[in-house]
Amino acid sequence: MKLHFYKYQGAGNDFILVDNRENTVNHHNPKLITALCDRRFGIGADGMMFLQNHTDYDFEMVYYNADGQPSSMCGNGGRCIVAFAKFLGVIKNETNFLAVDGPHYAKISAEGDWVSLQMIDVDAITRDAEAYVLNTGSPHYVKIADDLKHKNVYQEGYAIRNNATYRAKGINVNFVEPTDNGYFVRTFERGVEDETYACGTGVTAVALAMAQHNNQTGHISTPIKVLGGDLNIHFNYDGRLFTDIFLEGPAVQVFEGNVEINF
Repeated sequence: MKLHFYKYQGAGNDFILVDNRENTVNHHNPKLITALCDRRFGIGADGMMFLQNHTDYDFEMVYYNADGQPSSMCGNGGRCIVAFAKFLGVIKNETNFLAVDGPHYAKISAEGDWVSLQMIDVDAITRDAEAYVLNTGSPHYVKIADDLKHKNVYQEGYAIRNNATYRAKGINVNFVEPTDNGYFVRTFERGVEDETYACGTGVTAVALAMAQHNNQTGHISTPIKVLGGDLNIHFNYDGRLFTDIFLEGPAVQVFEGNVEINF
């Protein structure tokens, strides 16, 4: 059968999106997902999403990592599927949708290319030696680094993700370097098992961890540069709980097409 798909990217984090409101695609198929996400032999993407109907929300986001397995929350994926929902006419400029970690509110620019996505509240940040560990919808390890431009993120990220502490469930590994007005971040993502150009839950984790690291409280806005562009995170922090967390950035349709699937 032919599968009609769309390709979106958010700060270089790229995704295959499918309108599955009619439940025409049985996506519980790791072999299919990995084949389509393969950058040499498929469409190529960091992950694949299906937009589906839901009785209580505008839509449901079903997300798979490039390894074909169901994923925890993907922030940039969430922003891209909001742009996709607007393109399809499912929503206008605001939405409440359901993802794997629960309900999310988002708003999108009139032009449809800038999305502000509310993330889950965070009430716990722990330490692993000098690193910070927290869950922003997906588990993250945040470590301050020097000369991040030249760091071997794949090698160091792979080693941390697969050490005795994190091997079983995996963790996303973020390296962060302060800049003049924010931070530069590079991320090794589990499920992709490689460095990606951006990670939405990752930059969110970095912004929260750095607020705690710097003893900041109140309303905080944190610009972050990633390999694929610029993102912004703003939130409230009372010294104990992070609330009203929003991940903001571009979400752009790259192309659409049809692919023959025989799985």
